[in-house]
Amino acid sequence: MSAPVTARAIADFSLDGRVALVTGAGRGIGSSIAHGFAQAGATVVINDVDPTAAEAACERLRAEGLKAEPQPFDVTDHPAGAAAIEAIVARHGKLDILMNNAGILIRKPVETHEIADWDKVIAINLTSLYALAREATRHMRKAGYGRIINTASLMGISSRPGVISYVAAKHGVVGITRALAAELGPYGITVNAIGPGYIETQINKATLADGRFHKQVVDRTPLGRWASPDELAGPAVFLASAAAGFVSGHVLMVDGGMSATLFQPEVTDLGLAA
Repeated sequence: MSAPVTARAIADFSLDGRVALVTGAGRGIGSSIAHGFAQAGATVVINDVDPTAAEAACERLRAEGLKAEPQPFDVTDHPAGAAAIEAIVARHGKLDILMNNAGILIRKPVETHEIADWDKVIAINLTSLYALAREATRHMRKAGYGRIINTASLMGISSRPGVISYVAAKHGVVGITRALAAELGPYGITVNAIGPGYIETQINKATLADGRFHKQVVDRTPLGRWASPDELAGPAVFLASAAAGFVSGHVLMVDGGMSATLFQPEVTDLGLAA
């Protein structure tokens, strides 16, 4: 007799026994996703360029009885990234999940957005993602199983002024996600992306402090608010789990409905006011 439906559903979302590497996980979205993976049963390897931040994130998870270990390295140092993946596989015998989350944003108008700014954003947000996926794939192909999840953005399918390199990089993340899904599917590897909207994180500190911009986001979002980083954990666990076993090449938008709407009218405009 098969297991009850509820038990099967819970098991489908379990990451028990899985090993996951999350980049840029010392704080913000990456930290929340690492927490979600660990709560779902995975051993989480927390990467950050800052060793202290990586260790502190691990300590927060260990304090809850969860499995976490630090693996600090600069994602733009490709030999260091390759060595880190080799070390993870040597310790655990595998790497099941790669969550490419590390990223930065530089806000400047195009005329003052230097080539060095462009190169830095592309290197961290896009090239590192490809380099780490390339290394992880070597092991996942041998295992016949893998989950690669990339942090894209609302700016991966849209745009706004002042963040040209970020927009270019995140559009690239969407493209790489689809290209890798097409190439790696035959080896049992799924590749997907999460597209966060406006999230209350350190990277958005300036816009959160800008009352006018903050209100514009709230007014433009059907759910009427910014999201917390913890709201990215559930979508990431889903994409990493057996529940998403036939989902690949997909960009899961987590933006409160912003990308689905041209604008958000007042409810009184629709005759919906109480």
